[in-house]
Amino acid sequence: MEMQFTTLPQDTAKVVLSGRLDAAGSAAIDLPFNAAAGSHRHVLVDMSAVSFVASIGIRTLVLGAKTIQRRGGKLLLLNPRTEVEQVLETIGVTDLLPIVHTEAEALAAFGS
Repeated sequence: MEMQFTTLPQDTAKVVLSGRLDAAGSAAIDLPFNAAAGSHRHVLVDMSAVSFVASIGIRTLVLGAKTIQRRGGKLLLLNPRTEVEQVLETIGVTDLLPIVHTEAEALAAFGS
Protein backbone atom coordinates (compact mmCIF):
# COMPACT_ATOMS: atom_id res chain seq x y z
CA MET A 1 0.00 0.00 0.00
CA GLU A 2 1.28 3.41 -0.96
CA MET A 3 0.04 6.74 0.37
CA GLN A 4 0.57 10.20 -1.10
CA PHE A 5 -0.47 13.34 0.69
CA THR A 6 -1.24 16.85 -0.59
CA THR A 7 -2.92 19.90 0.92
CA LEU A 8 -6.05 21.44 -0.62
CA PRO A 9 -7.99 24.61 0.27
CA GLN A 10 -10.36 24.73 3.28
CA ASP A 11 -7.87 23.03 5.68
CA THR A 12 -8.24 19.86 3.65
CA ALA A 13 -5.78 17.03 3.14
CA LYS A 14 -5.99 14.82 0.06
CA VAL A 15 -4.72 11.31 0.68
CA VAL A 16 -4.19 9.10 -2.36
CA LEU A 17 -4.06 5.39 -1.57
CA SER A 18 -2.93 2.72 -4.00
CA GLY A 19 -2.67 -1.02 -3.54
CA ARG A 20 -4.40 -3.41 -1.18
CA LEU A 21 -5.84 -2.06 2.06
CA ASP A 22 -5.38 -5.35 3.90
CA ALA A 23 -3.45 -6.09 7.10
CA ALA A 24 -0.07 -5.23 5.57
CA GLY A 25 -1.44 -2.20 3.72
CA SER A 26 -3.18 -0.88 6.80
CA ALA A 27 -0.01 -1.27 8.87
CA ALA A 28 1.95 0.64 6.21
CA ILE A 29 -0.34 3.69 6.23
CA ASP A 30 -1.74 3.70 9.77
CA LEU A 31 0.62 6.27 11.29
CA PRO A 32 0.77 8.78 8.40
CA PHE A 33 -2.98 8.45 7.79
CA ASN A 34 -3.76 9.17 11.44
CA ALA A 35 -1.37 12.13 11.34
CA ALA A 36 -3.27 13.56 8.35
CA ALA A 37 -6.59 12.99 10.11
CA GLY A 38 -5.31 14.65 13.27
CA SER A 39 -3.89 17.74 11.59
CA HIS A 40 -6.59 18.73 9.07
CA ARG A 41 -10.24 19.64 9.42
CA HIS A 42 -11.23 17.66 6.33
CA VAL A 43 -9.67 14.66 4.58
CA LEU A 44 -10.43 13.47 1.06
CA VAL A 45 -9.25 9.89 0.53
CA ASP A 46 -8.76 9.00 -3.13
CA MET A 47 -9.59 5.28 -3.29
CA SER A 48 -9.52 4.89 -7.09
CA ALA A 49 -6.31 2.83 -7.00
CA VAL A 50 -7.29 0.61 -4.05
CA SER A 51 -7.92 -2.87 -5.44
CA PHE A 52 -8.98 -4.60 -2.21
CA VAL A 53 -10.18 -3.57 1.24
CA ALA A 54 -10.23 -5.81 4.32
CA SER A 55 -11.87 -5.18 7.68
CA ILE A 56 -8.59 -3.95 9.20
CA GLY A 57 -8.29 -1.39 6.39
CA ILE A 58 -11.86 -0.24 6.95
CA ARG A 59 -10.99 0.13 10.64
CA THR A 60 -8.17 2.53 9.73
CA LEU A 61 -10.58 4.65 7.67
CA VAL A 62 -13.28 4.59 10.36
CA LEU A 63 -10.89 5.63 13.14
CA GLY A 64 -9.65 8.52 11.00
CA ALA A 65 -13.23 9.59 10.22
CA LYS A 66 -14.18 9.54 13.91
CA THR A 67 -11.13 11.62 14.82
CA ILE A 68 -12.08 14.21 12.21
CA GLN A 69 -15.78 14.25 13.15
CA ARG A 70 -14.96 14.96 16.80
CA ARG A 71 -13.41 18.22 15.61
CA GLY A 72 -16.36 19.11 13.35
CA GLY A 73 -14.75 18.01 10.08
CA LYS A 74 -15.49 15.41 7.43
CA LEU A 75 -13.70 12.49 5.83
CA LEU A 76 -14.89 11.59 2.32
CA LEU A 77 -13.91 8.72 0.05
CA LEU A 78 -13.25 9.67 -3.57
CA ASN A 79 -14.04 7.33 -6.42
CA PRO A 80 -13.58 3.86 -4.96
CA ARG A 81 -13.62 0.97 -7.44
CA THR A 82 -17.00 -0.73 -7.81
CA GLU A 83 -16.01 -3.81 -5.80
CA VAL A 84 -14.58 -1.69 -2.97
CA GLU A 85 -17.65 0.56 -2.93
CA GLN A 86 -19.91 -2.50 -2.76
CA VAL A 87 -18.02 -3.83 0.28
CA LEU A 88 -18.34 -0.47 2.06
CA GLU A 89 -22.06 -0.26 1.28
CA THR A 90 -22.70 -3.88 2.28
CA ILE A 91 -21.16 -3.47 5.73
CA GLY A 92 -22.95 -0.16 6.24
CA VAL A 93 -20.14 2.33 6.78
CA THR A 94 -21.04 4.81 4.04
CA ASP A 95 -22.82 7.08 6.55
CA LEU A 96 -19.52 7.48 8.41
CA LEU A 97 -17.42 7.23 5.22
CA PRO A 98 -19.45 9.05 2.54
CA ILE A 99 -18.50 8.42 -1.07
CA VAL A 100 -18.10 11.18 -3.67
CA HIS A 101 -17.14 10.81 -7.31
CA THR A 102 -15.41 14.11 -8.08
CA GLU A 103 -13.02 16.38 -6.24
CA ALA A 104 -15.37 19.32 -6.91
CA GLU A 105 -18.22 17.42 -5.21
CA ALA A 106 -15.96 16.80 -2.22
CA LEU A 107 -14.88 20.43 -1.88
CA ALA A 108 -18.52 21.52 -2.08
CA ALA A 109 -19.42 19.03 0.70
CA PHE A 110 -16.56 20.29 2.84
CA GLY A 111 -17.75 23.88 2.41
CA SER A 112 -21.20 23.17 3.80
